[in-house]
Amino acid sequence: MPLPSVSVQLYSVRDVLEADPAGTIERLAGLGYRQVEAGFKYLTRLPELAPAIRAHGLVTPVMTGSLFEADRGPVFDLARSLGAGTVVDTFIPAPRWQTQADVDHIAAELNAAAAEAAALGLRVGYHNHWWELEQRFGGGPALDALIVRLDPAVVLEVDAYWVAVGGEEPVAFVRRHAGRVRFLHLKDGPVSRDNHAQLPAGQGALPIPAVLAAATGLEAGVVEFDDYAGDVFDAVAQSLRYLDGLAARA
Repeated sequence: MPLPSVSVQLYSVRDVLEADPAGTIERLAGLGYRQVEAGFKYLTRLPELAPAIRAHGLVTPVMTGSLFEADRGPVFDLARSLGAGTVVDTFIPAPRWQTQADVDHIAAELNAAAAEAAALGLRVGYHNHWWELEQRFGGGPALDALIVRLDPAVVLEVDAYWVAVGGEEPVAFVRRHAGRVRFLHLKDGPVSRDNHAQLPAGQGALPIPAVLAAATGLEAGVVEFDDYAGDVFDAVAQSLRYLDGLAARA
């Protein structure tokens, strides 16, 4: 499907962001980004960040923050003030995914968060890493076991690269859950856990056009780097050009 919009996850530029929040946002806007994905942690620690996002006319469809065994009220309040319609939990660590009972508990927490969010006009979602795919129950990945237990209101922000690293075919996974996939993280590289080997979108082994075609309910693609061996601003610029090019050809 055509890529509706492109955000950049601010975690990608976290080192520069910590030193110069306003300058980082100005630089991303200068590269052509019109959307960012911002985290609760950075927004609360860096008071200049939210005003800089607004000053450059950027929008934030998604804010990330902890929804699992957390005080969700401040997270939802900040999302509303920022204009984010969806709050995504991006990290429930591997030790919490060891048993089916663990998955049941995660589902219960996310479902409770979804009910709280809905009362405030917000959605919640979950973002995967590789361990939710590597861990398996009953012949399938733990992430699939979670998804079938989630309230329909809970959406997915699928990191297609980590799906591949976790041993699942990303196109098939996205197609299987297309009814929930609203956001896609689109890093690229050799499909390994070596974060320094990550590459701009379109330069690695991830079949990005096919992944996008499978995501029939997609609202935004999100450029993200966990790390990068070169200039990360150059990398996020290359990713944006590639994704914009796909959208233009769609």
